[in-house]
Amino acid sequence: MSLGADERTTVASVPTGLLIDGTWRSSADGAVVPVEDPATGATLTRVADATVADGQDALAAAHEAQASWAAVAPRQRADLLRAAYELVTERAEHFATLMTLEMGKPLAESRGEVAYGAEFLRWFSEEAVRVSGRWATAPNGATRLLTVRQPVGPTLMVTPWNFPLAMGTRKIGPAVAAGCTMVVKPATQTPLTMLALADVFREVGLPGGVLNVITTTRTAEVIEPLVRDPRTRKLTFTGSTPVGRVLVEQSAQQLLRVSMELGGNAPFVVFEDADLDAAVDGALQAKMRNMGEACTAANRFLVHESVAGEFTRRLAERMSALVVGRGTEPGVEVGPLIDAKALAKVGALVDDAVARGARLLCGGKPVGEQGYFFAPTVLTDVPLHAALTREEIFGPVAPVSTFATESEAVARANDTEYGLVAYVFTRDLSRALRVSEALEFGMVGVNQGIVSNPAAPFGGVKASGFGREGGPEGIEEYLETKYVGLSL
Repeated sequence: MSLGADERTTVASVPTGLLIDGTWRSSADGAVVPVEDPATGATLTRVADATVADGQDALAAAHEAQASWAAVAPRQRADLLRAAYELVTERAEHFATLMTLEMGKPLAESRGEVAYGAEFLRWFSEEAVRVSGRWATAPNGATRLLTVRQPVGPTLMVTPWNFPLAMGTRKIGPAVAAGCTMVVKPATQTPLTMLALADVFREVGLPGGVLNVITTTRTAEVIEPLVRDPRTRKLTFTGSTPVGRVLVEQSAQQLLRVSMELGGNAPFVVFEDADLDAAVDGALQAKMRNMGEACTAANRFLVHESVAGEFTRRLAERMSALVVGRGTEPGVEVGPLIDAKALAKVGALVDDAVARGARLLCGGKPVGEQGYFFAPTVLTDVPLHAALTREEIFGPVAPVSTFATESEAVARANDTEYGLVAYVFTRDLSRALRVSEALEFGMVGVNQGIVSNPAAPFGGVKASGFGREGGPEGIEEYLETKYVGLSL
């Protein structure tokens, strides 16, 4: 299926070069990389493929711009963020179409991400003018204690493909607010949304060198020297835990300030007293947002044995009714997975679970002759040793198993190296609080299937990383505390 005229116009309007020191340019060796439409496998366009030298140029621009950018008044930085928010919101349909074309999610979901992603710009525009220190008298009364908050400095940002706009604004927003310059490396699969966002910042007047964007297939080769370079003062990464571990090791040499938002293995716990209608609705949200390609996606459904049959029946009924197709088509609810590798992984996890005794209630196989579509899938009687109980599925697959007691549910939920988010459905407030405290996760959704909110701190524990994005806590990741002692 070829692109429509409006879709071609949308793609053609996006810069395809590297943004370095306020100027769009080609890569040093002229190399380019194709951007694929996962619904068809066709090439949408080609973008610059940065070299090591390009990465160094981007960091040099960020380093050079840092002092002057840090001196810009907080209100001016806030106004730039607000202007960017308004322009992204004004161009919501443009950004939504772009995301759907390069990532695959249905237009309705892309529109939701535009609203969500833009909100980080508005939120941090309001936080920019609220950075504060304190003044205190020393206990002995002889001196005064002054603390000030200052920007960390040039920040390297590596963003994933699954939320091309929101994962960018969630990092860029607080960095701009705090007064940090940036080098951003978006995912190779979905660079267009980030390039369009960078152009918005140019348009609203962000000074050259503050935001630099490099697209590259030579990620390890380009990024490692930047991580090890003393001009880089912070690294923020969203992606897989194995890659995160490598980056943390690389950052240790210069004790780089690091934030990591890594993988998840979210349990979705349904107790016997839960509102099953609400639980099934929440399950659809927690599982099927972004076709399941989210670190917050429900990965394991743990359902009390007394309601498991009814819950699973309703979930399978709802999942099997979802419309699969190209995200730009009317009525589509489930788009393609990101690429052939992702499609193969999801299929292999389902096959493994079935081979180990799980029962397939719906789906379980790829859909269509082109693109990377996988049918919404529900598995029941999933054994604890199935691979998908340990691995992040990142696809539209809901594996259901049962528990008998609250303590068993908590133990099963915590039985993972990951600790990003957990979901709990119960009508018992005491149980909700008790279980939330016992769960070893950075976030807990109680009777809701979506926890992400720009006004709340997003992040995990254990192998899901450290640091928080969003909320009042989000800007703290980009600030250092300086103490000044004053003698009177």
